[in-house]
Amino acid sequence: MAEFNLRAEPFLGGFSHDYGGAMVEEVTDLSLISIAQPLNGRAALAKAVQSGLGCTLPAPGSSAVAENGDLRLLCLGMDSFLVINSGGMSYDRLAAKLDGAGYTTDQSDNWVALELSGTLAYAILERLCPIDLHPDVFPIGAFARTSIEHLNSIVLRQREDRFLLLCASSSATSFLHALTGSAVLIGLK
Repeated sequence: MAEFNLRAEPFLGGFSHDYGGAMVEEVTDLSLISIAQPLNGRAALAKAVQSGLGCTLPAPGSSAVAENGDLRLLCLGMDSFLVINSGGMSYDRLAAKLDGAGYTTDQSDNWVALELSGTLAYAILERLCPIDLHPDVFPIGAFARTSIEHLNSIVLRQREDRFLLLCASSSATSFLHALTGSAVLIGLK
């Protein structure tokens, strides 16, 4: 019988390009975990998130960061959350910390993550994204579910000039093409 050796490969091969004024990089060290709130389970989920993950349960459209800074919890809807974990906590460990207070699903292989940073990051995104990303309206820590070049996406402002962009992994190449194309259109190489 044949033996197989499976290993994870980045969707975009670990893409990284410095355009001089903007940097586009594939982020490959995140785990993404969805949490669905059970019917009438808000209080139990809030308690489990606080004790197990070290953050409050955010309101719809907002996010919360764990005390240790390793994860961010986005509230995508009334009973739907997405954990963005950069601290290496496994899916099994996170699910165990919630102790059944929420229904969890590992989404890591369903999304591609790109980080867009630099002084011209805003200029690249404003050509592609229909939301107002001005810092007065979209401050650090803000996120939105939106469309980037007609692809359903999540945009999270991490710093003044740094955005984390998430899109379905099945559209990874098109998503990257949209960003790199916008960079070229504003004169970057």
